[in-house]
Amino acid sequence: MKAVPAYVTRSLPLGARIKTCDNSGAKILHLINVRTIKTTRRRVQSAGVGDLIMASVLKGKPEMRKQVVFGIIVRQKKEYRRPNGHRVKFEDNAAIVLKDVKGNPKGTMFKGPIAKEVADRWPLVAKVASVVL
Repeated sequence: MKAVPAYVTRSLPLGARIKTCDNSGAKILHLINVRTIKTTRRRVQSAGVGDLIMASVLKGKPEMRKQVVFGIIVRQKKEYRRPNGHRVKFEDNAAIVLKDVKGNPKGTMFKGPIAKEVADRWPLVAKVASVVL
């Protein structure tokens, strides 16, 4: 996992409900832990684009429901700044489900665009993505 050069505003706190944009079988995830964050003691963790998360499946296929899965945030509504000065924001918050912590996506296709920061940090996700913004 590589560092992201952009200053990503972390806008999804614990407890957030996030839609999935892949065909893994999960529809809505409930954010329970952010794996790639170091923060101050007792501060509520929050996730942004490119972060590895742990989430439980709220809606989806019956065999997927109530399971804890790993995922990556690929889009967020809150704007964030790139090093060239542009500010980027998307229409919705979206995540993808992973098979393992190394970044292998469970789904075989992604709906909608994927942030460039995610493609740089997670090369296995970039292989499957069709649109990278």
